Amino acid sequence: MRAPPRSFLPRERIGALVHLVVACLLLVACAREQDPAKVRIALNWFPEVEHGGYFAALVHGYYKEEGLDVELVSGRPEAPVLPQVAAGRVDFGVADGSEILLARAQGAPVVALVAGLQRSPRCIMVHEASGITDLADLKSGSLHMSVREPCATFLRARYQWPETLQIVPYSGSVAPFLLDPRAAQQAYVFSEPIIAEAQGAKVRCILLADLGFNPYASVLVTSESLLASRPELAARVAAATVRGWEQYLRDPSATNAEIRARNTELSPEVLAKGATALAPLAAPEGTKPGAMDPARWKALADQLVELGLLGPDAVDPAAAYRLDLVKPSE
Repeated sequence: MRAPPRSFLPRERIGALVHLVVACLLLVACAREQDPAKVRIALNWFPEVEHGGYFAALVHGYYKEEGLDVELVSGRPEAPVLPQVAAGRVDFGVADGSEILLARAQGAPVVALVAGLQRSPRCIMVHEASGITDLADLKSGSLHMSVREPCATFLRARYQWPETLQIVPYSGSVAPFLLDPRAAQQAYVFSEPIIAEAQGAKVRCILLADLGFNPYASVLVTSESLLASRPELAARVAAATVRGWEQYLRDPSATNAEIRARNTELSPEVLAKGATALAPLAAPEGTKPGAMDPARWKALADQLVELGLLGPDAVDPAAAYRLDLVKPSE
């Protein structure tokens, strides 16, 4: 009978090594708690329900559990997020899927990690009394819309509106819309329509996703350089953010309180209704919060080429996202 194989190390030394490994792991855990990694995430607008997953991860301690000290930097008009991420002025940011592809085509090395919203919240808001149910019916009055955005290019390619429809720059406010019963306005379905209704208007929303323009929204992005140098940091931020979206969909109340503390123009009622309107966009039937589909990215890139916003082969959509860092929980 063969003798049992001999250990290369005496038993007492093996035990000492085990204790050393355990001690090292404990030291790493303690270091996370005592000296969390500072991270800045730039939001693409003033705090609102669009950022619910990010604030939920902050409020419920998911970032902290990952050893992160996260600062959510409020956005504002004319403060684009992606150049800040590409230049390393912030570690992460929040952006729209079409913006990410266009930025990469211009040489900005930004990469999507988590899709907060599976369906685009963009819509055109009209007064219910106008009777408009199809954007082809817009014949006169005014359409408040930022013509520089890809969604505007999509709409103008799809609809041959007459010159009697005046397209004016979107101001970021519902005030002009409320004053003009013939006005239409670009909006996010969980924001401007609810604010307008809170001020007595009756509105109808026509979702661009239903018309065929449906990029991911509220997307967590970072730079290629951060991914190369600190992939574990990107994975921790992404994992906590997905947990944040899952929590926000379960119960947005505590998170909405934090959002309102940072944006007092939004009432608790507007935030609560906004969270309800957002839920089917963040997790449509058959999808999970945070997930991304390569076919969706390719289809979006092809659409932007068709619209003349991207040149053929100007961007490789497969390089614009990462799916391997985190998987949404079951």
